[in-house]
Amino acid sequence: MDSSARLQLIAKITYYSGWLAAIVGGFLHFGLGVGVFQAIGLRKRNLFEAAAMLFIVSIASVGRSLAAEKK
Repeated sequence: MDSSARLQLIAKITYYSGWLAAIVGGFLHFGLGVGVFQAIGLRKRNLFEAAAMLFIVSIASVGRSLAAEKK
């Protein structure tokens, strides 16, 4: 597996993890399963910040993989 393939794999994993964090944050925002999320200490703000961070990491990974493919 070359470096561009690894970067694309990392981008896919972080992209879908970002969507998962955003969906769970949405559940918490609308009051679905609040007891479960509060029991493990998750807050809406933490989940949405994690989602934004993961989307930024996935964008950076895709950009680096495209730059590696051009070389």
